[in-house]
Amino acid sequence: MKDPLIGNLVDRATAQVIQDSSMLRLTEVKLPLDHPESEIKTAILKKLQIPLEALINYSIFKRSYDARKKDGIVLVYILDVETTQEKFLLQRFKKDPHVMVTPSMSYSPIAQAPEHLTTRPIVIGTGPCGLFAALMLAQMGFRPIVLERGKIVKERTADTFGFWRNKGLNPESNAQFGEGGAGTFSDGKLYSQVRDSQHHGRKVLTELVNAGASPEILYVNKPHIGTFKLVGIVEKMRANIESLGGEIHFQSRVEDIHIEKGQVRGVTLANGEYIRSNHVVLAVGHSARDTFEMLFERGVYIEAKPFSIGFRVEHPQALIDRCRFGAQAGHRLLGAADYKLVHHCSNGRSVYSFCMCPGGLVVAATSEPGRVVTNGMSQYSRNERNANSAIVVGITPDDYPGHPLAGIEFQRRLEERAFELGGSTYEAPGQLVGDFIADRPSQSLGTVRPSYTPGVHLGDLSSSLPDYAIAAIREALPAFDKQIKGFAMNDAVLTGVETRTSSPIRIKRKADGQSLNIQGLYPAGEGAGYAGGILSAGIDGIKAAEAVALSIVN
Repeated sequence: MKDPLIGNLVDRATAQVIQDSSMLRLTEVKLPLDHPESEIKTAILKKLQIPLEALINYSIFKRSYDARKKDGIVLVYILDVETTQEKFLLQRFKKDPHVMVTPSMSYSPIAQAPEHLTTRPIVIGTGPCGLFAALMLAQMGFRPIVLERGKIVKERTADTFGFWRNKGLNPESNAQFGEGGAGTFSDGKLYSQVRDSQHHGRKVLTELVNAGASPEILYVNKPHIGTFKLVGIVEKMRANIESLGGEIHFQSRVEDIHIEKGQVRGVTLANGEYIRSNHVVLAVGHSARDTFEMLFERGVYIEAKPFSIGFRVEHPQALIDRCRFGAQAGHRLLGAADYKLVHHCSNGRSVYSFCMCPGGLVVAATSEPGRVVTNGMSQYSRNERNANSAIVVGITPDDYPGHPLAGIEFQRRLEERAFELGGSTYEAPGQLVGDFIADRPSQSLGTVRPSYTPGVHLGDLSSSLPDYAIAAIREALPAFDKQIKGFAMNDAVLTGVETRTSSPIRIKRKADGQSLNIQGLYPAGEGAGYAGGILSAGIDGIKAAEAVALSIVN
């Protein structure tokens, strides 16, 4: 739906894609929720104390909202303004932190491929990290070879939805593996807390818009794309890579990596094909457990890292909307409400909400037979009846000591237990929140109908996670109810288990982006422990591509 407040400004912002460094950036410009577009211009003139004829142009860089006062929700803008008085105004407002020069956010390639490449770089994986690494390398002329163990995104979508309907799992084509990566079957959230001084995130957003995403992702706070739209965007990015000389090979799982005297020399695929290269970007995602095992056997330095475990919780979306927005619930500019919660427990653990999906679904996200894994997904409209998020407990390698890959086995045990508790049919174990807090099994559903398919098998979740995690979540849910009234409602549904919040390992790398002990290997993205979500993974993919390019040309 076209944003009625912005009008033609969306196209203007997209075309400029930030823009001329002589422009001024105004921050914290607050206006009523239902203000007319003309009030933006009025606010600029008032803030800068200039006449109308001094204003040449303006665009919206970011729009968010402040809902701390439900009866007075306001929109908060960051505006880029072009005037005839830039130098004068910068002097006038030199002590005002809300008036500054607009930074240049355009992307400039860091290198250009030599005319005659001796070997082409390899990118393993086509999740957000791999796609952006490949796209950047292609744009710089390096003609990458991209290897993906799963299928093209449309075939993968058919396999994934087929598993959800009839319980037939394809271990190489599912919610984790295939073109687009795990982010394809998610909310498509495009926000991150990573430091991004080089504005690589803007490049990610711009390329997504070029591939078909709504231009609104350039300016709305907490932008998202949605699963169905992501499918088409991924296809267009693939076509772009190929048009620039890149090759993408599907159903091409990397079976082995060849290392000679600490230097990568190539990879062998599961079909026996050997591909030579001195530069390999490893963007395999957080669920490529067999690849992690192979890398460890080949001597690549890997260490265990913290991650989180827990459940998915579902509430009526209308309840979350009312609690967050009051009488403004359902407003066209606010959309479906989200939340972010954290509680520090008496046993020393922290419990927090993760990957909140407004108006979404809980989905089956396993990639291995005999195991159950949950995740969350939303379409662009976010109009399903339930809100869901992971409610997870932070754990560290102290909870799974020993081998650097011990976290993988820890995850597998929990996923196997969930499979058993669900009846060994890929149904997920579930329990009503009220019963979970009271430590009694659930026997029937209440008003909240769980969205997980293949289905939810009600019972007792207390044996699905370690005792410390169960105790922490039991304490956290009533605490969250104090922030969102109704969060601990009896009929809300918990579905187990959420184990793949992030990678359980880190493949350490040096400042030049290469593996700590293997030259030419570039660990990147979520699987290597350097990203968490689509945007941060895309940013890390750009960094990996730049590191490869510099290594080749220097």
